[in-house]
Amino acid sequence: MNKIKIGIPKALLFYQYGELWTSFFEELGCDIIVSCNTTREMVENGSRFSVDEACLAMKIYMGHVYYLLDKCDYILVPRIICLKKGEKLCTNFSALYDLVRNTFDKKIIHYNIDIKKKEDEFYAFTTMGLELGFKYRDIVKSYRKAKEKQTAIERRKISKQKAIMASTRKLKILLAGHPYNLYDEFIGKPIIRLLEENGVEVIYSDQYDPKYLEAEVKRISPHNYWTYNKKIIASVEHYRESVDGIILLTVFPCGPDSLSNEMVLRQVKTPIIPIIIDGESGNAGIITRIESFLDILEERRLHYGN
Repeated sequence: MNKIKIGIPKALLFYQYGELWTSFFEELGCDIIVSCNTTREMVENGSRFSVDEACLAMKIYMGHVYYLLDKCDYILVPRIICLKKGEKLCTNFSALYDLVRNTFDKKIIHYNIDIKKKEDEFYAFTTMGLELGFKYRDIVKSYRKAKEKQTAIERRKISKQKAIMASTRKLKILLAGHPYNLYDEFIGKPIIRLLEENGVEVIYSDQYDPKYLEAEVKRISPHNYWTYNKKIIASVEHYRESVDGIILLTVFPCGPDSLSNEMVLRQVKTPIIPIIIDGESGNAGIITRIESFLDILEERRLHYGN
């Protein structure tokens, strides 16, 4: 019997749940095909299949889906509506399944998470596994193993960043944004490489222990209800006294980010530079802005003796 081939777009929530997804399907015996790093061609293809108003991250996602069309049996497209009562996610995540289904002629495997309807992650994964024809006990076993692996990796990343914060004497910059922006080859990776080439220790907003999230986010934005943005804001509050500067990285046009970033810019006194990637402009202007920002931070360090 041929193994089921599951295609996973390396975009959007892959950077938060990619380990969980790949481990789950591998435990079930499926073949996994993850799309390659984002290329300019992917961005262009994704733009062809997206409305003009879609954010760059969404256009990139559609480009990754297009890349996978002829390479797998199913493409994983989750629908995540609500992860916590009283909070919301960007409508892209609830509309993702319908957008892909109505754009491409391809079999989709998906799951729904909506806490308001008591559809949690465990329920979502078991439902998805049953739809693929696997036995319930195997699905539960695979999910638990995948979840343990994901949790262990997240803890290691947080511990490693804590150790770096405690030991490095380099200029430290918090790169704050959604993981799908921070780590995408087209969006955040060029900025990370630029910072590292300039001797900067990059601190990542997603490598943050959410133990005190609710308390920390309220110091900056008491009434924010965007789940993923709350973690970014809380990480800014958590790290702002320990870093030399902050880069707020977002893509155009992201509504939740525009609101959350404005709150950060108003409330936080640590030097901050907002960087917005639109996919159309060149990198020269961004490079110049970041290099100027680094020069300012170095001068501040010399002046204040940090």
